[in-house]
Amino acid sequence: MTLPTPPTAPRTALDLTHVLYDESSHVSLALALLTLSPILLNPAYAALVVQTRELLFIEMWAGQMLCEAFNWVLKHIIKQERPSYDMGEGYGFPSSHSQWMGYFATFLLCHFSFRHRFVSTGWHALDLVWKIALYIGVASWAGAVALSRFYLSYHTAPQVLWGLGIGVLFGATYYILVEVIPSRHPHSFPGRARTAILVNPLFTWFRIRDGWAVWGDSGTEVQWLRWRQEWDRQRSGTGHSTKELKHD
Repeated sequence: MTLPTPPTAPRTALDLTHVLYDESSHVSLALALLTLSPILLNPAYAALVVQTRELLFIEMWAGQMLCEAFNWVLKHIIKQERPSYDMGEGYGFPSSHSQWMGYFATFLLCHFSFRHRFVSTGWHALDLVWKIALYIGVASWAGAVALSRFYLSYHTAPQVLWGLGIGVLFGATYYILVEVIPSRHPHSFPGRARTAILVNPLFTWFRIRDGWAVWGDSGTEVQWLRWRQEWDRQRSGTGHSTKELKHD
């Protein structure tokens, strides 16, 4: 049986994963790969939501999509072209990659600063080095993606800087609205809305939770200690853990 031949139609490239770079430059190749890295955030969000059921990650993902939609609106209002027509279709102001990463980095760093509490290693200097490295790493990733858009000639410097700035402003404002205000002012409208979501039967059925409302690290340390205690109990074969693990 012969399959019917599909009708011939105009074809277009999927710009989502289509990047042009200077093949003679290793730096250009590295930045071309780096400029694709924001795509990885969507499956990461999905995995975190399914695995942890944390309301925070649902909010962060929703905010990321709202920020992207805002970028689309701005582009179609301003209608500023890219620096080169060879780099694909679509308007260039503001840079969506830069705005995407500006939002992501700002929301995450705000969470590390306002709500998340890292479990101490027992060494203050090591704790400090870890936090500094984490902050620098997240900020550097966002900055490097923004730089790649300029280096690869997809955007002008103002398009990149405005995109990054809008993403930072959007991320900070959104985090204050959905996390800082509800946690510090539970009787405010955002606080009551958050409580209504968490007690909603549908969200309860999906086991959606706010771990940071109970534990500074969302319960990671407590869960690990419980796992270790049960694991020790099973290994001992006595029905009792071989070592009591306590958590302050």
